[in-house]
Amino acid sequence: MKVIDTIALILVIIGAINWGLIGFFNFNLVDTLFGAMSIISRIIYALVGIAGLWSIKLLFAEK
Repeated sequence: MKVIDTIALILVIIGAINWGLIGFFNFNLVDTLFGAMSIISRIIYALVGIAGLWSIKLLFAEK
């Protein structure tokens, strides 16, 4: 697995955990750690979103 694929997968997992916390406990870990919609949290959200888009290609990768 390429390094960028691994990084993307880790970011997608982080995003999934955060969404799970929001759904189950109404607790946003990113906002708690870095501030609600601070520049750092916005960067993290952007990176997780880009990683999600990048991970789409993993669905179609040959094994």
